[in-house]
Amino acid sequence: MAARLFRKGLDHLKSKEFRDYLLSISGDQNRISIANWGLPLAAMSDMKRDPEFISGKMTTALCIYSMLFMRFAWKVQPRNMLLFACHFSNEVCQLVQLGRFTKYRLEGGPQKHHSVEVIPSS
Repeated sequence: MAARLFRKGLDHLKSKEFRDYLLSISGDQNRISIANWGLPLAAMSDMKRDPEFISGKMTTALCIYSMLFMRFAWKVQPRNMLLFACHFSNEVCQLVQLGRFTKYRLEGGPQKHHSVEVIPSS
């Protein structure tokens, strides 16, 4: 089932209609949409890092930012689905990061994770 859905998605991305859609977007709008993909890509790469380095305030701000721009991309006519997809993926990544941050803080944060036990030698 998942393989069939994945194959269908790939076929859609390879279709002439999708390429025509990407090429029909004006130059400036296309550059902005491509530049926006830096946010979710950075969040995806940060998922492998230690949760100690996650900023709760910045992650929350990025969640709100992506929600607002998802709404904008949906409401504007014609709908900008490329921008919507970008901010949807960023929203998912930021929510995962926020969950990791919350779990890290609830488990004791830096005090628990950075304690070093010193065992005296005899």
